[in-house]
Amino acid sequence: MRAFIFPGQGSQTVGMGKALADASPAAREVFEEVDEALGQKLFKLMSEGPEDELTLTENAQPAIMANAIATLRVLEKEGGATLAANADYVAGHSLGEYSALCAAGAFDLATTARLLKTRGQAMQRAVPVGVGAMAALLGADIETAQKLADAAAEGEVCTVANDNDPSQVVISGHRGAVERAVALVKDYGIKRGVLLPVSAPFHCPLMQAAADAMAEALGANPPAAPLVPVIANVTASPASDADTIRDLLVAQVTGRVRWRESVGAMEAIGVGQFVELGGKILSPMVKRSASGEVGTVSVISMDDIEALLKAL
Repeated sequence: MRAFIFPGQGSQTVGMGKALADASPAAREVFEEVDEALGQKLFKLMSEGPEDELTLTENAQPAIMANAIATLRVLEKEGGATLAANADYVAGHSLGEYSALCAAGAFDLATTARLLKTRGQAMQRAVPVGVGAMAALLGADIETAQKLADAAAEGEVCTVANDNDPSQVVISGHRGAVERAVALVKDYGIKRGVLLPVSAPFHCPLMQAAADAMAEALGANPPAAPLVPVIANVTASPASDADTIRDLLVAQVTGRVRWRESVGAMEAIGVGQFVELGGKILSPMVKRSASGEVGTVSVISMDDIEALLKAL
């Protein structure tokens, strides 16, 4: 069995999608449709930068989605492969869950772009700049990371935001609490704590205002049932019901991204190959999280697409 997986924030780079657009009309159509839906020249920003503007949450989220969906569209329109025929499940990391749902037909492309723009803006507005922070804990498992977060909280918010793989956990919350956690890592046998260059503390209770905004946006733009089940971030289990998916996307804003568990769930169901579209971020996490031998493929370039088509 095969899962198509979609990367999250942090996978953006200046120049993303440009070679694909130069080579493929199908890719260009995606970028043009996203630009039109958002009323901005997002693809120009993706192609040329500046990097600090591309990295802004409200730009990075739709840009990463557009790049992933462009890769899929080339695969489908020019390669003749279809997601319904070639994937048994979809999954994505944080915003990548929206890419996965777009790929599986739960949202159309324009709606996905607008939802992610709204999501990015709402997450940015939820907490004033400087009040929150996130940190990656390297060499930490989930239990140790949570103990550290609890010890560092001291009445503030500090919690696990992303359980990425057995050796990498991300914490999120008030800046003071996250900084205390980083200072305490050695006491908990954690190799290293690194503050992340993010503008807000994602996937923690401080994002409640953003969750409320997404509840409203998703109420006005509800998903359809996907062509194949999505492995939801907040439950690490398959979801196919449209109403359930909508509720899970709202919960995801303040909830933990259970990526390590999601990989385990897919492996337990029988997924043996993971195809990452539009990035090379998730594939190493999959390898570290899987209990047995699984195949991973990262698909970014036309050469990658051609190689995948031969393997399907």
